[in-house]
Amino acid sequence: MGNYYIKDLESITGIKAHTIRIWEQRYRLISPKRTQTNIRYYDDEDVKLLLNIALLNKKGLKISKIANLTLPQIHSEALNSCKECNENDDLINSLILATYNLNEADFNKVFAEYIFKEGFENAMLKLGFPFLQRIGDLWVSDAIHPALEHFASNIIRNKLQIAISTQTYRRTDAKKFLLFLAPGEMHEISLLFANFVISSAGHEVLYLGQNTPVNDFESILSIFKADYVLSIFTNCKADIDPLKFVNEIHSYQPEIKILLSGFQILSNKDKLMESVDNKENVSILNTPHELSAIVRNV
Repeated sequence: MGNYYIKDLESITGIKAHTIRIWEQRYRLISPKRTQTNIRYYDDEDVKLLLNIALLNKKGLKISKIANLTLPQIHSEALNSCKECNENDDLINSLILATYNLNEADFNKVFAEYIFKEGFENAMLKLGFPFLQRIGDLWVSDAIHPALEHFASNIIRNKLQIAISTQTYRRTDAKKFLLFLAPGEMHEISLLFANFVISSAGHEVLYLGQNTPVNDFESILSIFKADYVLSIFTNCKADIDPLKFVNEIHSYQPEIKILLSGFQILSNKDKLMESVDNKENVSILNTPHELSAIVRNV
């Protein structure tokens, strides 16, 4: 069981500390415990309750109304709200809590149950990526220690690698996909997911992973006759400019199709597409869902 101070609650839930105190004092929604030295703290159940209250309040239910509900009713209403909006906030909150507690067993339980219900691809699209986005937001705002972000990311990375290793189906008309991250790009979960999606659709994947030297591409493409190259550009300080990369790949093989995604691409996609050579052979993926549509229809 974790012990949390009000600053921790503010970081986890996104609710300001003074608002939490008002909810405590005016509505008695949550009751802090106290240490032997009279310092206020909260436990796991308090965090879960506050996350559910925050969700209901975000959906438009007034705090005064929430305060009149029993604890089971608050939890039930929060679950119904998630279902009605086709969201998984409650499960994401459970994953965040497991991450704060470094509880791999609880983390795996939540994920495994969702995979059993929805399948691995949907588990990543509907639960994994939204959770990683929340964790990323907490990390960027210094609300979560980097070690916790690594803890969660490594669990999901391992699940992706296991899922990829089980893919044995191969289409007779399979296309060849070359997947890599350029020098300076180290976050490969999205690329691993692309590997899973492409492999599960029956296509052949050559996965080069993170921080791949671009100088080797001419020789690689001469051996592995790729139909598609897929890369993700997230780091604005990466060692290669996306435009230069695209034009260089097309200088080796003008007919190859290039799929691009990532923050750096999406935030500059209009400028990129205006300047790139062979525009007809370049596609920008705005969401992971778009890759699924492409690989199942080529």
